[in-house]
Amino acid sequence: MNKTYYAQINEEAIRETLPNGLNVILIPKQEMAQTYGVFTTDYGSIDQTFVPIDRSDYITVPDGIAHFLEHKMFEKEDRDVFQDFTTQGASANAFTSFTKTAYLFSSTNNLKENTEILLDFVQDPYFSEASVEKEKGIIAQEIQMYNDQPDWRAFFGLIETMYESHPVKIDIAGTIDSIQSITKDDLYTCYHTFYHPSNMTFTLVGSFEPEDMLTFIKNNQDKKTFESLSEIKREYPNEPESVATSERVIHMPVNMSRCMVGIKDHPETDPERFLEKELLAELILDFFYSKSGEYYQELYDLNLIDGSIGFESERQKQFAFSIVGGNTTDADQFGQVVKRQFESFKNYTMSESDFERMKRKMVGELLSDLNDVSSIANEASQYEMLGLDYFNIIPTLESLTVEKANDFLNSWVTDSNVAVFKVKPLSENE
Repeated sequence: MNKTYYAQINEEAIRETLPNGLNVILIPKQEMAQTYGVFTTDYGSIDQTFVPIDRSDYITVPDGIAHFLEHKMFEKEDRDVFQDFTTQGASANAFTSFTKTAYLFSSTNNLKENTEILLDFVQDPYFSEASVEKEKGIIAQEIQMYNDQPDWRAFFGLIETMYESHPVKIDIAGTIDSIQSITKDDLYTCYHTFYHPSNMTFTLVGSFEPEDMLTFIKNNQDKKTFESLSEIKREYPNEPESVATSERVIHMPVNMSRCMVGIKDHPETDPERFLEKELLAELILDFFYSKSGEYYQELYDLNLIDGSIGFESERQKQFAFSIVGGNTTDADQFGQVVKRQFESFKNYTMSESDFERMKRKMVGELLSDLNDVSSIANEASQYEMLGLDYFNIIPTLESLTVEKANDFLNSWVTDSNVAVFKVKPLSENE
């Protein structure tokens, strides 16, 4: 058992890798009424081409299968697992992202019972041909629902505009056509490869005694057997650094246009550099596009936004991009202005005082997140998969300098890594 105390933030984390390879992270917070557990596998929508656990050749599975598998895990031969959690007074859920699938619960009591339910149902799959066929209709409706949402279409439309061949451009749920070819055998193949304990992390945050809980988890895992797995081989297509297309537009039944502008960044595999670039991207976007930001104010003064604008940076080992956008009165002008603002990054120099102010703001937000057990658990799991320690983010942030920020800022945007996606009302297509 590896126990680490972080004096700066008064947090403690217990980590251990069990004999079957499962990573366990326990973060006791006795002052919290709620406890949150998340069981995460390093497997998401982009993991389409891989070598299955019992084979030697690569296969490619249908788009959306990771999300489909997440849906099916809750359904067992004789029951629905959600009811098991409800009986123990817990709330359960799951989600699939580009790079991971997570199963979770939150509760204020019956912690061991709920932990056991979570570990057991995720490690005991049951799929039948009939239930798989039934699920196709359910997920098809979900896909159609999201396809009718302009914000969702704008988000994935921009990603598709940026990326030429990488599977990040594909909706996490797949398409109505792609899910039709998913079989029970496909689900078992993906499950046995990616849901191996050595590819998973269990994180628990809240009020519990860590040594006792770790013993309980070990005993649970000792009762189960798994095939040996040395390494999961995954394959992704070569992706150019430039965007696939500089601009695209679609028309939908909306009253107000949407426009999103994205920077396609080069992915970073070195953990230390990865974290620095992640923090710098978030800090710079916040500096320019929060409500006190210079570029937010310009968009507002031009009456291009109604007072709100979204911005985010998504960074993984396999891809990286940042987005600014939202509702706008004029999608064409919004896109032109934000592209020009991005272009100005090349010659912009952030002052020392501005940089330190933004660092303090980010530290405050990170400290605030430490009051949320779900945020801690999900972030700790995510950074564990990246080979990073979530509780070292603040020291890394504090070590950043304005020189590093300006070097990143000045080299972030190139002549070919910015794309624009617009959603316009149907009336503008006449």
